[in-house]
Amino acid sequence: MLAVVSLQPGGIIAWLVVGLIAGWLASSVMGSGYGLLGDLIMGLVGAFIGGLIVGAFTTGTMGIVGSIIVAFIGAVVVIGVSRLLTRGRTGVRV
Repeated sequence: MLAVVSLQPGGIIAWLVVGLIAGWLASSVMGSGYGLLGDLIMGLVGAFIGGLIVGAFTTGTMGIVGSIIVAFIGAVVVIGVSRLLTRGRTGVRV
């Protein structure tokens, strides 16, 4: 069954903060920074991926710290996969 999530202004801001923190932490641990916007995107995508991974094994809700940890795990996975997919690319030569 699909759950409907209501987004409130505080909820959106909280997820942006969680995504930014998780993206920054993941890029720091993985040794590559993507800038403010890139880290935010990595963190938000990581939050989604981490939610799917952790949601498969647990139920219930987590606080803000738990959300950051889950988003961090997902962001590390996203960065790892993106590195695997882009390995060997040297860029566009003109």
